[in-house]
Amino acid sequence: MSGAAPDKAALRAQALAARGQGGDQEAIDRRLIEVLTPFAGQILAGYWPIRDEADPRPAMRAHDGPVCLPVVPGRDVPLIFRAWDGGELERGSLGTAHPPESCEEMTPRVLIVPMAGFDRAGQRIGYGGGYYDRTLSLLRGMGPVAAIGCAFAVQELPHIPAGPYDQPLDMIVTDRGVIRVGRD
Repeated sequence: MSGAAPDKAALRAQALAARGQGGDQEAIDRRLIEVLTPFAGQILAGYWPIRDEADPRPAMRAHDGPVCLPVVPGRDVPLIFRAWDGGELERGSLGTAHPPESCEEMTPRVLIVPMAGFDRAGQRIGYGGGYYDRTLSLLRGMGPVAAIGCAFAVQELPHIPAGPYDQPLDMIVTDRGVIRVGRD
């Protein structure tokens, strides 16, 4: 394991503690809907929020195009995505919720990515499983993908060390603004 692992664990704990303060969910809704507008018609992967995560569901409902949710198929593998039309969800193994197996698998080109913390370089800290890094690597190998982080501004960290497999975000939407990575 790299020397950065303990640093990331401490950063994760710090960001999660800050996330507990929450923020302005309505501001996130407005900004996320706005940044998704240019992606109308494209397959959007959102997520079902757990614990005190910022909630992308209002923007997912407003999206003009197909929507899907992630499924954790096992340890150390990329996520898969199943179509979601607002119907019933099943409980996942990590406290998540996802559409049942009967729903069509989809390949999103736009993803709203949950996280514990982020920095302005587009690095994120998740929950430590590497699911989104594996998934983004796979999807980016198939063509252009927009990875949009969704979080409260209080989750921002000064710097997150990037490992060789970490996949940066293209944009981060918070209650205080939109960070366009490489342009802000």
